[in-house]
Amino acid sequence: MTRTRTPGWLTALCFSLSLIASAALAADEPFRPEAGTFPPLEKSRSYRGVLAFVDHANRRGSLRVESTGEFFRNPPHPFAMLPYGLVRQHGAPADLRDIPLGAVLHVRAFLPPDPKTSAVPVSQKGPPERPAENHAILLEDEPSFCLREGKAWKLKEVDLKKDQGMIVASREPRDGGDGQATEEKLTFDAGTRIWRGRECLMVADLVSEGLWPAEGKKSLAGQTVQLGLTWQPTPGGVFLRYHITDMWLDETALQRAAQIQSETHKTLIRSRWMPAWVDAVEYGKFGRATVTATLFGGMDPSLYADFQKGSQAVMNAAENTLKHAGGAYGPAHMASRGPILDVTKATGEIPLGSSGIQVRFETDLIIEGIRPGRVVRIRPGNWPELTVSRDEYLNDGNNPEDRFPTPAIFPKY
Repeated sequence: MTRTRTPGWLTALCFSLSLIASAALAADEPFRPEAGTFPPLEKSRSYRGVLAFVDHANRRGSLRVESTGEFFRNPPHPFAMLPYGLVRQHGAPADLRDIPLGAVLHVRAFLPPDPKTSAVPVSQKGPPERPAENHAILLEDEPSFCLREGKAWKLKEVDLKKDQGMIVASREPRDGGDGQATEEKLTFDAGTRIWRGRECLMVADLVSEGLWPAEGKKSLAGQTVQLGLTWQPTPGGVFLRYHITDMWLDETALQRAAQIQSETHKTLIRSRWMPAWVDAVEYGKFGRATVTATLFGGMDPSLYADFQKGSQAVMNAAENTLKHAGGAYGPAHMASRGPILDVTKATGEIPLGSSGIQVRFETDLIIEGIRPGRVVRIRPGNWPELTVSRDEYLNDGNNPEDRFPTPAIFPKY
């Protein structure tokens, strides 16, 4: 693979995530984060699974975690994103709505901070290795995991029969070294997308170019690629074997995928506003207040750059699922408005989930939902003022059925 310049946003993210490499895989005891505090990553539990269900509006879903019987006997394992939890796809920021069902995901997770308001329960069913830590601080697909860990897939051998087959490959350190290699047998078929530069190829194209055989086996001599993985039913009673959905043959192809995903996510954040939580509120007279809030991490740097001292901003209350509060007439209807007094960036080690950027914001009409420790969303004045769909906002948030609607919302005929 030809080495090219790494994008600035990827360098910044890798720096903010660098502590992962030195962190322990998990604490001896499950760890429960405290509200208003970014938890230490070394206390998280790591595991891998397949996305079986997603409820993107409530930032939750279900995974089939790699464990005995998980793909055959056990129901999917529920998970929820922490409000500051990051989702990564193709090495770029993402939302749960961007991740296709069946995708193989790597998870770092904790116990729910407050079980009473948790979006999902802790499951007690299944084998003992089924994780109680189901509130994710990091959820990333295979290419994102490999990029962060400095790894890649080395293709050993392809075995093709008609338009489908098997590849023997190992995930190992990208630049060699003594890191542990994980060898797996992976399936592919005619629908597998093969990315080379700006081209999208099919298996038939590699066969016609003589790179892969039309039938039978061929050594691939450790060719370095990145893979997108999913799960599909496999003949022969094999329940745990992954399938290749995408194969990136070079840096140009992978960086293009990351760029497209990054642009998709930037558009989403500008329309839904930047998530943050309130560190402090200084109350004045007649509804005036100065609010200090920390912006959550993992976004493209251009989004943070839009928060400038002296510019206008709008701040609205939100729920731990990041749903806007009181959005029936648009999220800005009941929001607090005013100037940004200051923007500061923390120095030193910044915990995962935090951007390290604090915004001081003054308003002459503070709303109830903007309180220390509460999650909010904030929009700089140069972002568009848009409305969101009914599934992405709450009314006053006091009714549990407003958070997670029940069948009672449907009319009786």
